[in-house]
Amino acid sequence: MNTKNISMLCDFYEFTMAAGYFSEGFHKRSTYFDVIFRTVPDKGGFAISAGLEQVVEFIEQFHFSDEDISYLRSKKLFAEDFLSYLRNLRFTGDIYALPEGTPVFPNEPILTVRAPAVEAQLLETAILLAINHQSLIATKANRIVRAAEGRDILEFGSRRAPGTDGAVLGARAAYIGGCAGTSCSLTELCYDIPASGTMAHSWVQNFDCEYEAFTTYCRLYPNNATLLVDTYNTLKSGVPNAIRAFKEILLPQGIHKCAIRLDSGDIAYLSKKARAMLDEAGLCDCKIVATNSLDEYIIRDLIIQGARVDVFGVGERLITAKSDPIFGGVYKLVAIEDENGKIKPKIKKSENLLKITIPHFKKLYRYFDNESNMALADELCVYDETVDDTTPRTIFDPLETWKTKTLTNFSAKALQVPIYKNGVLVYKSPNIHDIKKYCSRQVSLLWDEVKRFENPHIYYVDLSKKLWDIKRELLKTE
Repeated sequence: MNTKNISMLCDFYEFTMAAGYFSEGFHKRSTYFDVIFRTVPDKGGFAISAGLEQVVEFIEQFHFSDEDISYLRSKKLFAEDFLSYLRNLRFTGDIYALPEGTPVFPNEPILTVRAPAVEAQLLETAILLAINHQSLIATKANRIVRAAEGRDILEFGSRRAPGTDGAVLGARAAYIGGCAGTSCSLTELCYDIPASGTMAHSWVQNFDCEYEAFTTYCRLYPNNATLLVDTYNTLKSGVPNAIRAFKEILLPQGIHKCAIRLDSGDIAYLSKKARAMLDEAGLCDCKIVATNSLDEYIIRDLIIQGARVDVFGVGERLITAKSDPIFGGVYKLVAIEDENGKIKPKIKKSENLLKITIPHFKKLYRYFDNESNMALADELCVYDETVDDTTPRTIFDPLETWKTKTLTNFSAKALQVPIYKNGVLVYKSPNIHDIKKYCSRQVSLLWDEVKRFENPHIYYVDLSKKLWDIKRELLKTE
């Protein structure tokens, strides 16, 4: 069996293009590619960038083995000098990217690659896979977390995830988006994200009676007792048996931390009834966990209906982003360097306006109000432009360019940071807990109108006058 080299995670046409670049001498030419997306999943107001750490892991081991070269030779398409070139190929370029957890808007570069054409082309598939997958799940998780209004969200989706990486990296992305933990033990081993769980119905069914199942579990795990109360009848037997087990096993040990889980039925009704029963029994510290095909809309409605739920476990609709399961990130050429090192912008035209690219090597700035510290607008500028935040700046409405917003008392922050310089990694990824905190902080700087689930306010993302003129000229001439 062949040894799997992740560098071969590459659409085959990347190899045919790369071979063509090599034969034409383009392998010596620096090119600029942007990773962008065009629409926010679920028609939301913003997305959350994620997956950068996995991009770095891919590039750090990027190489082609003898086995890979033999496979490519077997296709009878590639010249030996190209195959020899691949055998010694390593990444030598530059990468700039948004830190993971950054709120991002359509057409903004999440990541920019500047590298010789062959290198840049061969990275495309793996980069898009990492960023598309994790940005999708982080975005969905953040929506669900916001819907919960401060209640914990646990990611419970491993068994419905698309494969091992879908489960582990999906849980990683969900944590970045704001989840409190995961059910996936491997994710905790790999990324130090807290893993936890309760019990399945099979545990209850394996005992002669529900009460015996509950007391046994409390005896075995007194400091982590969450009892699943809906195997037979939630209110008639489940909650009463749980109360009895807690009182007989936990309270004599001075343990008040416990929980019940609701996994079926009318969660709003059952949680209110269960809360009253628990409180009447003196178990006011007992939490109620709810699961069963939840998402941001169901959670929001449950809260509106007065559900007494402390923790939500969300599975398939989170780990698969079921309502809108495609992030849609693309990898587009935006500039090349000529033989003198001059950067020449490139544009892709289309009758579909969404598919017209923004040319050139760019900087992305976010402007913050100095009084409230809230985000006001973003602006894409040409790489050699500087922003003077002491001078008023006019930003155009993204849909109606006759509407403008003049910024005065503001501060400017360049969002992309250097990841690689001349093939050398210059960025140290923060630990996952700091990434999560960063994400939460950055989302808090967006106005509530941008965070609406339906018909969110469209956040201003403008082009500088210099960049707009370049784009307009290319649209005329290319």
